[in-house]
Amino acid sequence: LPPLANRTQRISSTGAILALERAQELEAQEGKDIIHLEIGELDFDTPAHIVEAGVASLRNGRSRYAPTAGTPECREAIADYVSESRKTAVPPQHVLCTPGVKGALYFTIMTLIEAGDEVIVPNPGFTAYNAIVNFAGGGPVSLPLRAANHFQPDIDELRSLITPRSKLLILNSPGNPTGAVFSQKTLESIAEIVLEHNLWVISDEIYAQLTFSGEIAPSIYTLPDMAGRTILMDGFSKAYAMTGWRLGFGVFPEPLIAPVLSMMVNDHSCLPPFIMDAGVAALRGDQSCVVTIREELKQRRDLVVPALNRLPGVVCPQPQGAFYALMDISALPHISSAQLAEQLLDAGVSLLPGGVFGKYGEQYVRLAYTVSQERLSEALEKIKSWWLVDGGSYNQLSTIHQPLSQRENDEKTQNDHRHGHGF
Repeated sequence: LPPLANRTQRISSTGAILALERAQELEAQEGKDIIHLEIGELDFDTPAHIVEAGVASLRNGRSRYAPTAGTPECREAIADYVSESRKTAVPPQHVLCTPGVKGALYFTIMTLIEAGDEVIVPNPGFTAYNAIVNFAGGGPVSLPLRAANHFQPDIDELRSLITPRSKLLILNSPGNPTGAVFSQKTLESIAEIVLEHNLWVISDEIYAQLTFSGEIAPSIYTLPDMAGRTILMDGFSKAYAMTGWRLGFGVFPEPLIAPVLSMMVNDHSCLPPFIMDAGVAALRGDQSCVVTIREELKQRRDLVVPALNRLPGVVCPQPQGAFYALMDISALPHISSAQLAEQLLDAGVSLLPGGVFGKYGEQYVRLAYTVSQERLSEALEKIKSWWLVDGGSYNQLSTIHQPLSQRENDEKTQNDHRHGHGF
């Protein structure tokens, strides 16, 4: 047969999907009860009023082609939502409805990046960023996010990464997998660098409504002179529990609208109008569903993080948003994050190895607290049992001899210091 295109060698499946498939294979083949904490999908059903809007739309015959950019009603609802939540006026004609935020990422990167261009991406960061940049022929450049800096970008380090080939900076706040929310001061410093070096910015804000302060996360899009070079991306999957609906959007600067639309029309023609009608119901309807999800996630976080921090040698930074916790496994120097995830999978808990998020994620495993508190408690007990019994064979846990009560006090002091300034 004729050979495949070379570009197929530059892209691969994402870590979360592969981990989920591996766990599902074990469930099917061995009948094991596995607690799924690997995939970023909440256990909530899509709120009833959103479902009903989609069903009513179908019954009203809304199953034909729609405008590629999205229905006028959906674009207007999104523009109103972004304008109100980000306190910055957004014209509906700048909104493009996409197949999830991944669609917006793909079309934007493929429009902007070509061979030789460099894209600065967060590390650890969402796996699709590197994958799509590589597919476009660009070069991902890692921007380290470190717990010591509360997973905020180091501004001097960011500045040092910029070269004449730098074209695009990708931001994600609240972040996957860190759960960090970039501060207004951090974003202002980043904006100065962006303007100085004439960069484009993708601001992935899919978790913007899921901050534990209850406030919308700050957005670089709102800063002076940034709306004209920033593509703000958001969607319905997380805050409205609509992962399977595949509805996202981007707010695009004027020069990108026509070329991105050309890519979209040749890719998928349009989104189903009944799905966009459901999106309108989500944004225009009762928002108590978002509050309910956010409050439940906060309770889950407050269950998970202290429990992980009680394990000998473990540090689990306190996330400010999203629904992920990073468990630092540096105390196990003789096992990789992938090996540890495999061990815990055998113990009945499916986590995501931090190495899939890049070099600076390798010292972690990611736990998505996307299941009930009861199931989370079961998972935490399984993790604790493995850590205390089998974990010692991969390190010198026995050298960590502090009494647990003393260790907890020390960790509380450290955490109070770590999070005392809003991080």
